[in-house]
Amino acid sequence: MTSPLPNSASPASAVRWASRLWGTLLVLCAAMFLDALDVSMVGVALPSIGSDLGLSTSTLQWIVSGYILGYGGLLLLGGRAADLLGRRQVFLVALGFFALASLLGGLVDSGPLLIASRFIKGLSAAFTAPAGLSIITTTFPEGPLRNRALAIYTTCAATGFSMGLVLSGLLTEASWRLTMLLPAPIALLALLAGLKLLPRSERERDHNGYDVPGAVLGTASMLLLVFSVVRAPEAGWASARTLLSFLAVAVLLTAFVVAERRSPGPLIRLGVLRSGSQVRAQLGAMAFFGSYVGFQFLATLYMQSLLGWSALHTALAFLPAGALVAVSSTKVGTIVDRFGTPRLTAAGFALMVVGYALFLRVDLDPVYAAVILPSMLLIGAACALVFPSLNIQATNGVPDHEQGMVSGLLNTSVQVGGAIFLAVVTAVVTAGAPDDPTPQAVLDSYRPGLAVVTAVAAAGFLVTLTGLRTRRARNSVVVAKSTAAEAGSAAEAERVAVRD
Repeated sequence: MTSPLPNSASPASAVRWASRLWGTLLVLCAAMFLDALDVSMVGVALPSIGSDLGLSTSTLQWIVSGYILGYGGLLLLGGRAADLLGRRQVFLVALGFFALASLLGGLVDSGPLLIASRFIKGLSAAFTAPAGLSIITTTFPEGPLRNRALAIYTTCAATGFSMGLVLSGLLTEASWRLTMLLPAPIALLALLAGLKLLPRSERERDHNGYDVPGAVLGTASMLLLVFSVVRAPEAGWASARTLLSFLAVAVLLTAFVVAERRSPGPLIRLGVLRSGSQVRAQLGAMAFFGSYVGFQFLATLYMQSLLGWSALHTALAFLPAGALVAVSSTKVGTIVDRFGTPRLTAAGFALMVVGYALFLRVDLDPVYAAVILPSMLLIGAACALVFPSLNIQATNGVPDHEQGMVSGLLNTSVQVGGAIFLAVVTAVVTAGAPDDPTPQAVLDSYRPGLAVVTAVAAAGFLVTLTGLRTRRARNSVVVAKSTAAEAGSAAEAERVAVRD
């Protein structure tokens, strides 16, 4: 297969990708789209699931939490497994399990079986997400080519999350089972395409053995952390069970750090966290997703419970944010090339803070175009800037054999941030629940939660600001010597993409 390749004078950003390279990216985007779609689709369907299967509210929570538990708990292991066992192999096997679990979830007639299928889907996503991201970062060379690919990839995630809300509103009208079954055929098609299109990847040969203690301790600590956070609002944050659970998490994490320091082939090389840029990316990911999940939770309650909007009406209210992300996908990579990730992340967090703050104006009779829509547009613009920038920042400067590890770490930060801050927002709202639940009193109880969401986004903005000065000085050196190297490496990207 031939394609136009750059010469020494051709800018890398002008390279035309071969059809196979596009096919590789689309397969990976399909998997990420499904991960995000599955997270958002189930929320609107929960009332119908509970009514059909006779499940209590506490049991329904685990349909969501089961997915988060498998996803957040196994990401560190999934990221390292991609490096050690081969990214292509791990991605395809996990995608196959995702398709089977989706089929199972749509056919079961038991709450425990449905929760089990959700856990398996989360576990599968814990392997597909870091493997897919590391395939991109090892296929596309660092610089404009990778930035463009990651912008498209992360846009698919944001679009999947937004489309999940709309699709769940439509599908739930027919049957909640369709929301569970929809990912199965898409995952199967992506699997068949991936068998043909994904580049083969070598297993890491010189890896000093398998870090079994680190894998056990890391997985156990993440599972227990997510479990503890999810259960804390129900059990009570100050209850003995919750405190002992968090103490056990601290003990496991301490043991994990000790094991990683002593291991010749650690699950996570702790030295990667000595980079300020890497730490800011991880903290930014926690603040970004944690604030958005908390906002979506409160905004959905407000629209459905207080305003009486239908599931579809609520989904359409969120649609402008997703649409803005989708239409901006082809431009974000170029913007990153020009301004750098710290500036875009700071700008995105600033827009996010303003969007959340504006939503505090809502009342019981809002004019959508004047009150809700501005927040949705600002939040959509923020997502379009922040999420791709964080992925690029986290994976830049990392050697190929550690891309899976860093990808797993970033996705862990996203999921743990979402679980922690959603639990905090839920606890704040629950603590302020009125004795006389009039609509106005309930709305007033939501405002402290929205204030927490705004504060979390503001914290993400402050974290990002700390990296602007050092990054500015570094960019002047990198830009001066990157053009020729990136132009020469574009040909290598094409060769990797067509390799069988």
